This record gives sequence, C-alpha cells and structure tokens, in this order.
Amino acid sequence: MLDLASGSGEMLCTWARDHGVTGTGVDISTVFTEKARARAVELGVADQVTFVHGDACGYVSHEPVDLAACVGATWIGGGVAGTVELLVSSLRPGGLMLIGEPYWRREVPDQETANACLAAGKDDFLVLPELIEQFGGLGYDVVEMVLADQDSWDRYQAAQWLNLRRWLDGNPDDELAAEVRAELTTGPARYTRYQREYLGWGVFALMGR
Repeated sequence: MLDLASGSGEMLCTWARDHGVTGTGVDISTVFTEKARARAVELGVADQVTFVHGDACGYVSHEPVDLAACVGATWIGGGVAGTVELLVSSLRPGGLMLIGEPYWRREVPDQETANACLAAGKDDFLVLPELIEQFGGLGYDVVEMVLADQDSWDRYQAAQWLNLRRWLDGNPDDELAAEVRAELTTGPARYTRYQREYLGWGVFALMGR
C-alpha cells in the first residue's frame, strides 16, 4: 500500500495492525512523519510500514502497489484529476485507488458560504453526483464509497472545540490565545450555519476500466 500525504499515519498503521497491510506513507511534514513512526511503534507494526519524509506531489513507488491512497489532500496533484494520475503511476494493473475528497451537499448560493466552508470559491468542490461523474470521466469505476453523515461531522468538529477550550484554559497568556479565542467564539456558529449544511466528505474506492 502507498499512502500519499499520510499525515500522522493513523490509517496505514491501524490497517497494518488490523488487516496485516504492509506499505509506505509519504508526508512533507517532519512533525507528522515522526508522529507516524511513533504510532507504528506503539501499535507494534514498525516492521510492516515505512514513513518517508518527502514531498508527496511527485512521489512514485519503486514497485507497483495493490492499493494507492490520497485521503484529504488532492492538492498534491492540483486537484482530483492530477491526484488520480499521480496515484496510478504507483498502482499495479487491477489495483485499488482510494481518494478522500470534500463535496458540496447542495448548491452553494454565494461566495460567503463557500468561504465559510474553507473554500476559495464554489468551484473548489463538486456536488456528489458530479464528483462521481468526474471519476468516470477519468476512466474509473467507483466500487465503494464511505460518506460522512452529519452526526460524524458533529463529533469531529465538536472534539476540536473542546481541544481549543482546554488549550485556552491551560495557555491564557500565549501569543496565539487571542486567535484561538476568536476561532472558538465564531467557529461553532459558522460550522452549524454553513459547513454542516453545505460541506460533505467522502472516501471513494476506484478501479480503472
């Protein structure tokens, strides 16, 4: 398995533990790379996985892999199409590709809504049927997908608010305290007004036609 922009390595490490997967994760962050290596040791899979500190944008595996993934970082290929092209360079014929990508749950009415969903504009993402069609247009069948529902989004976001509050309580005089306070003050309302209603998230399993 190859995981590009692997972050803290949670997916690769847990799959190695639970399913016996072997593979490589690549991330440009030294912090994430060290966390991923530590996680591999913690889960007892350091002999199954390797984490490389490097730029995932042009990384190609030395040998073809059965599964090539990029979950939540299609910017490494300049978007979905470029990331698919990058991943297929490492994928064996008949292999499986995983793409994690946001999508619009419904049409975005204005620029304010797009910005509140952390997008530069409405064209940053597609609505779900158009995203599925894009995969098809690139020559891939969608053979499985897992979509976040609103409850899972809520759990993910609310956990971040709790972390921010705990950090503020422990670091009231930090130079970033005002910025963190502003985010905690405005973030929950912004999420419930915009992101919860408009922004979706999915992981899509693809096979070439």
